[in-house]
Amino acid sequence: MKQDQQVIYKGLEGIYVDTTAISQIDGELGLLSYRGIPIEELVGLDFATVCFLVLFGRRPCVNEREELETFLLGNSHTTKKEEAILGSIPEGLHPMKVLQGMIPLIDLENENNLKGAYSEELRNGLMVAAKLPAILAAFHRIRIGEKVLSIKKGLSFNANFLYRFTGKLPTDLETKTLDTAQILQMEHGFNASTYSARVTASTLAPVEVALSAAIGTLYGKLHGRADQAALEMAMEIGRVEDVENFILSALDSKKKIMGMGHRVYKVVDPRAKILRPMAEALCAGTPFEGNFRVLEKIEEVMGTEMLKKGKHIKANVEFYKGPVFYALGIPTQYFTSLFAMSRTFGYLAHILESRKDNKLIRPKAFYVGN
Repeated sequence: MKQDQQVIYKGLEGIYVDTTAISQIDGELGLLSYRGIPIEELVGLDFATVCFLVLFGRRPCVNEREELETFLLGNSHTTKKEEAILGSIPEGLHPMKVLQGMIPLIDLENENNLKGAYSEELRNGLMVAAKLPAILAAFHRIRIGEKVLSIKKGLSFNANFLYRFTGKLPTDLETKTLDTAQILQMEHGFNASTYSARVTASTLAPVEVALSAAIGTLYGKLHGRADQAALEMAMEIGRVEDVENFILSALDSKKKIMGMGHRVYKVVDPRAKILRPMAEALCAGTPFEGNFRVLEKIEEVMGTEMLKKGKHIKANVEFYKGPVFYALGIPTQYFTSLFAMSRTFGYLAHILESRKDNKLIRPKAFYVGN
C-alpha cells in the first residue's frame, strides 16, 4: 500500500535541518559573514587569522595565529610514498579526484610531527588541510615533469603553495589576491559539500573520511566545478563580439550558463562584488584581459536576457574566480582543487560543530513505487 501523500522538499530547499554559528547568509540582502564578521571586513585580514576565526569562533591572539600557521606549514609536505602514488596516477585524471582519493591515504599518525595544542580530531583535520596544497603542487609538478618543491621559509601558507605549484616566487599582489580569493570561498553555510561532510560525520566516520566525501561533492559542475566551466566557456567563445550569439543560442537550447545566478542569493553575490574588481585589476594589460572581458560581456547579456523573463541574474563567486586563478598561473583543471584547499577549513569547522550534539542524519523518502 502506498503512503499518504506528503509534501516533498526536493533538494531540501528552504528546509532548516540544523543550527550553526559558523557563517550567516542573507540571500535577500546579499550579505555573508563568518562568526558574525562581514566578509568585506574579513578580506582585510590575513588567511591564517580567518582560518582560526572560522574554526574556533574568535579572533586569535598573536601566539595562537602563529601556532596555527606553524602547524600548517610544518605539516605541508608530501612523503616519498605519496609522491610515488601521485606519479602512478593515470594521465588526465582530474585533480579533484586525486585529492579525494589521496586524503584517506594520509598516514595521520606517523606524519603528525607538529601536533600543536589541538584535540586529535581537530589535529587530523588540520593535517589534511595542511597536506592538500602540498599534494596538489606535487601532483602538478610530477605531471609536467618538474622537481617537487619543498616549503620555502619566509613565505606564508598560500604564498608557499604558489611557489611550489608554479616554481616562481609570488609577488605580494599575487599572494594577497590568492589570500582574498581563498578567504571568500572558505565557508558558506549548509552548501552541498558542507552538508555532505556533516552527513558523513554524523555516522561517526573519521574526520578525514568526511573531508574526502565533501571534496567529492564539491567536484560537481552544479557546485564547485562551475569555476572551471565558466572560464572554459569564455575561452571557447574567444571574443567579446561573439558573446551575444553564444548566449542566445545556449538559452534557446536550454544550456546552463555556469557561474551565473546562485541558489541562495537573490541579489549580487557579495563575494563576486569583491572578486570582480580584483580579477579586472589582475588581468588588465595582460594576455588574460580578453578572458575577463568575455566574462564581463556574458554577465551583461545574461542579465539583459533574464530580465526580459522577470528574473534578476548576476554572476556568483565562481564566475570571476577563474580569471584570478588563471592569471596566477593555475591551469583551469586545478581551479576547483584550490576551492577545496580553502573550503576544507570550513568543512572541518562544521564537522567539529556537529560533534557537540551529534545525531545520525537519516531523512525519509516518500515511496511512489508499486
